Amino acid sequence: MSTDLPETQYAQSGDLSIAYQVVGEGPFDLVFVPGFVSHQDLAWGIPLFARILTRFGSFARCIVFDKRGTGLSDRSLGFGTAEDRMDDIRAVMDAAGSERAALVGVSEGGPLAVLFAATYPERTASLVLWATFARIVVDDDYPIGVPPELPEKLAEIVTERWGKGTALGFFMSNAPDDPETRQQIARYERSAITPTKVREILRATNSMDVRAALPAVSAPTMVLSRSADPLMPPTFGRYLFEHIAGARFVELPGDWHLNGGPGGEEDALDVVEEFLTGRRHEPPVEVDRVLKTVLFTDIVGSTERAAELGDRRWRELLDAHDRAVRHELERHRGIEVKTTGDGFLAAFDGPGRAVRCAQAVVGAARDVGLEVRAGLHSGECEVRGDDLAGMTVHIGSRVAALAAPSEVLVTSTVRDLVIGSDFSFADRGVQELKGVPGQWRVLAVT
Repeated sequence: MSTDLPETQYAQSGDLSIAYQVVGEGPFDLVFVPGFVSHQDLAWGIPLFARILTRFGSFARCIVFDKRGTGLSDRSLGFGTAEDRMDDIRAVMDAAGSERAALVGVSEGGPLAVLFAATYPERTASLVLWATFARIVVDDDYPIGVPPELPEKLAEIVTERWGKGTALGFFMSNAPDDPETRQQIARYERSAITPTKVREILRATNSMDVRAALPAVSAPTMVLSRSADPLMPPTFGRYLFEHIAGARFVELPGDWHLNGGPGGEEDALDVVEEFLTGRRHEPPVEVDRVLKTVLFTDIVGSTERAAELGDRRWRELLDAHDRAVRHELERHRGIEVKTTGDGFLAAFDGPGRAVRCAQAVVGAARDVGLEVRAGLHSGECEVRGDDLAGMTVHIGSRVAALAAPSEVLVTSTVRDLVIGSDFSFADRGVQELKGVPGQWRVLAVT
């Protein structure tokens, strides 16, 4: 478990203190309403829970809390009614300074999110109902429900196994089955709630019914179900979808309630992020490393020339310089990476072309009335989108800074790579480059 956890804070809801955390600093607020039990600190030791909170915190300011009677929140008055726990959402939002938020309710947290959205439409920006329900048990006007003996049997089994590291497996499938993981989950179970309260909460969950609130939900809503969820079948999700005006229904493949395996629920998180942000999730770009020769150029005495010529004439001269440099880059098959104020950073696949381009740039600059200095180094670069990074880039920049007006300096690495060409070099000695470890032999192209 990470030692760098979000700070656990407390909101006052009536006579109770409700524990909450804020994850991330995104452009909008998201309140995550967890399932029937949670523990703010220990959730970060359960990979699935940590993955959910980290993802939400990557695109939003995620507010997550322990419902009354569970986790780090007060347990002195029990877990209360659904309305009590729904109002805890309001108290947490107030404490976190959130006027309006997207609500994501998973499993038993779904009905509470529905009640909040119906009661406080002005504070609900959008609503996601994930693997959840309006009612569980069958009724005369709810034929899709399950017989009452089934959830009662589940409550008894979960209560019997609670605290041993095996009870959460009924709700979270595919978690690693090793002693360390079981110990971590057992600790989570014992810390989140006692077995007696588990039985009470699960029985109360089985009696929840928020169908009457569904027509009052006006926020944009998405209902997310698994095609073969053993606890919350997709018929529960379709009922929510059919009774919330304008709702969207997404059914994903899977025979689990929540997937605690490696990478579990990534598809669901992708769908939630896209619904809430309007854009598809883009995974972090892996850094590619490639061999490049980098060329840095810099105009000599640019500040003095700018003062001498005035803004308009200096701008015209800079434009002429830029056109000349880009012409030489194109001619020598160089790639412009970026401009660096009064110069360029370019990259080449071949060191010979890079050296010839540097010489040509020096000559072209003279033709427009400027002097430039240039520096080159070859090595492995990190490719970050359209930019280059890494020590090779730093070395190239430092070598260019050592060059005299109209001089092209290279490292011995470049010199060695062009052996056999018609270049001549003059040794400029071993240099210490600022911020770069070691000493580097620098040579001038003559």
